[in-house]
Amino acid sequence: MPAPFHPRSTLAVLAFGSLVPCAALAQTTPAAPAAAPAPAPTPDNTFTANAGLFSQYIFRGISQTAGQPAVQGGFDYTHSSGFYLGTWASNISWLEDFGQYNRSSLEWDFYGGYKNSFPGSEDWNYDVGLYYYYYPGKRISGANNADTFEMYGAIGWKWLSAKASYNFQNYFGAEPTGQKTSGTWYFDFSAAYPVGESGVTLLAHYGILDVRHDGSGNSKVGYDDWKLGASYTVPDGFLKNVEFGAYYTGNTAKAGFYTDLTGYNTAKDAGVVYVKKTF
Repeated sequence: MPAPFHPRSTLAVLAFGSLVPCAALAQTTPAAPAAAPAPAPTPDNTFTANAGLFSQYIFRGISQTAGQPAVQGGFDYTHSSGFYLGTWASNISWLEDFGQYNRSSLEWDFYGGYKNSFPGSEDWNYDVGLYYYYYPGKRISGANNADTFEMYGAIGWKWLSAKASYNFQNYFGAEPTGQKTSGTWYFDFSAAYPVGESGVTLLAHYGILDVRHDGSGNSKVGYDDWKLGASYTVPDGFLKNVEFGAYYTGNTAKAGFYTDLTGYNTAKDAGVVYVKKTF
């Protein structure tokens, strides 16, 4: 005997049948991917520090420690606008070695400036600022003050840079002709080429020191200097941001002017190895 017809039952069956495909479709349709998190904003203020151990301290091709090791370090503050301030220090020996100071074993530097990219180009940048070299200690009677104040300007393209520094005081106390050497220029042409993603950087530099009221012969202060080397920065792990490096440097300086009272030629060609950490 056929079952009696119930309209509500039939409607329920039809309704259930229409929901099944929808439910199946809902289960097989992939969910929309979650939106990627927004990148963290660049902080307005950045503080960094660095410390290093060098086999000797070479500045513009001239040894500041008579071939002996140097411990160096500094602190830097950078604002997102491009302004920066910093300080840096190293042990030295040249002021005592040349009989200029009775007690002086420290170079303490202070600097500040503004660095940014040129409008419309991230590859080109510029940097302008002031730099002060301070040498605390007691001078020998009649010796010139070695403190030096410079302004500088630089233009960079990717891994190349050209920089000019102008001196407002006697160039580290030098007076080869008895006249002031304020107005001295130093020109620095440098390259720091990163080798892919290896962490290795190839280093090259050529500098020109143009001393105002320079001497002549063995009393000549001005010279050209050069440097070639390489560094490796550890990308991660326990030694992250530790830099290992080595370079060889030479110059055209006159040995007569740059030989200290012990007979050591601070201008001789030299190799340097170092390890440095940035925090």
